[in-house]
Amino acid sequence: MRQLYTIRNQRVVQADADDATIEFYTGLTEDERRHLVSDLEIDNHTINSALDPDELSRIEFDDAFTTLIVKKPRTYTVSKESESSAAAYDFKVTSLGIFVFADKVIVVGDNEIPILSDRRFSRLSSQKAFVLQLVGYCIYHFMDHLRIISQVSNELENKISLSMENKYLLFMFSLSKGLVYYLDAINTNGMLLRRMTNNQRLALSEAEAELLEDISIDNQQCYRSAEIYSSIVSNMMDARASIVNNNLNSLMKTLNIITIGIMVPTFVVSAFSMNVDLPFDLKANPWAFWLILGLAAVSLVLFSIYWKRRKW
Repeated sequence: MRQLYTIRNQRVVQADADDATIEFYTGLTEDERRHLVSDLEIDNHTINSALDPDELSRIEFDDAFTTLIVKKPRTYTVSKESESSAAAYDFKVTSLGIFVFADKVIVVGDNEIPILSDRRFSRLSSQKAFVLQLVGYCIYHFMDHLRIISQVSNELENKISLSMENKYLLFMFSLSKGLVYYLDAINTNGMLLRRMTNNQRLALSEAEAELLEDISIDNQQCYRSAEIYSSIVSNMMDARASIVNNNLNSLMKTLNIITIGIMVPTFVVSAFSMNVDLPFDLKANPWAFWLILGLAAVSLVLFSIYWKRRKW
């Protein structure tokens, strides 16, 4: 799908084909791909790189345009069908391709970006400022996802404290794996920002250079936060696994107490149900049934007192 925009009064607004200076492509069709390759002379391999989730962030300079490949988190959604599976906690990374021409900017991605509604795309002084804010949006998107991961981790921690199965541990493992991918993506974005800062071919104005510096600082803070979350999740997984094992051991202990507690009075009743002569002439005693039940109850009480004193 092709969406056309332009910068008017320092804001991004929709435009027609004649006035558009920003073209955003999502879900490339064959006709749109052919337009990019034939009319704009963007290499087909570069377009594939912009859509490859495993591609590293980078900047390349061609004669007619500059290519930026930026990493961003894939949009996180949970459906009712998948919320009980580990896939619901699978945070993935994707790529965004930005092609900067002299008179326009081409953006190629796998999902839409709220360019019109997001406040970061207001007060834009130039197309380069728009490109920098687009890179900044990818970084802020990572920070939003890190906050979601923190909330999900806290919820899982509460569930694990009462759980006796491995389901929630698998969810934590999915979170840990997603954080590893995030760390790598944020790190490659940092390398891209450093190259942009040290490259004179971009010819950034003083305001644009300050904006790039602010985005670089935000990326460093984002990387540090991702490191902290990843360390917490990884280090706590063993402790939470021990909690699950302890919960299971407590359950087994309770079941053993119940089983032995039932066996003691059962033994008493069984002893007096043998097909032999009973002591104390119990066969002729009309209270024999209640005496045997009383002995069974006394044996259960004595067993409970013994178990409690031994602190088993």
